[in-house]
Parts: sequence; C-alpha cells; structure tokens
Amino acid sequence: MDEMRVCKKCLIREMAGQEKIYETIKRMIEDLEPEDRAGEELVEKRLVVGKECDQLWEGTCKACGCYVELRTATKTQECPYEKW
Repeated sequence: MDEMRVCKKCLIREMAGQEKIYETIKRMIEDLEPEDRAGEELVEKRLVVGKECDQLWEGTCKACGCYVELRTATKTQECPYEKW
C-alpha cells in the first residue's frame, strides 16, 4: 500500500487529500467583497514569496496560523514578517 505523503512546504492547493479544505478556502475568497480582494496577479506574486518562506508549514503560516492562500487573496492583509 502506498503511503500518503504530506508536503510540508506546499500550499493547500498543491497537497493531496486537502481538496475539501481548499474548496472551503476558495469559497471564503469568493465571498470577500470585490473591493477587499487582491487581484490575481498580486495574489500569485504573494504566493511565490510565501512558498519560499521558512514559516510555511502545510499551507499555513507558522507565525500567525493563517491559511496562506486566504491571507494573500485579501487586499488589506499583510505578511506578518513584512515580506509582501
């Protein structure tokens, strides 16, 4: 039997077996008011930075506990380490 491996340095959208959590995160982002959502280009730039951060752990930020995909999609949110 194959063991499921968890990617410690991945975003939720990249992790096998986390589809339900990712769908919930996507719905939360879609429920944000349009003026509160960061643009897709900005989100992707933020996610690139987040993926290289030592504080990324299984899709969450070890510094604050947020889901990185949700924080990066919110226009007014900032990285707790001021990386973006």
